[in-house]
Amino acid sequence: MIEFDDFLAVDMRVGRIVAAEPLPEARKPSYRLRIDFGPEIGERASSAQLTVTYPDPAALVGRQVVAVVNFPPRRIAGFRSEVLVLGAMGENGHVCLLVPAPAAVEGQRIG
Repeated sequence: MIEFDDFLAVDMRVGRIVAAEPLPEARKPSYRLRIDFGPEIGERASSAQLTVTYPDPAALVGRQVVAVVNFPPRRIAGFRSEVLVLGAMGENGHVCLLVPAPAAVEGQRIG
């Protein structure tokens, strides 16, 4: 169990994927994403293991996602991943992205 204040410390925001391409250096098949979180946060990079559910990276461009924006950056296969994109974890690598419905403003906080 965690305290409610622990949850409040996690800064989750709505972003829009503006670029997606394979990250061939990664041990597990992944994409290199650029995500726009609006004027307050700007664009951030993320490495995401989405290749099973989303085999065409170009189809990700323009989609809204929810991501944690206040974790420290991580180095993944030489790539600086700045945010953690959230998704529902299925079996065998199937990840279903969490998306706002209806669409939200980029940068809008999840709470």
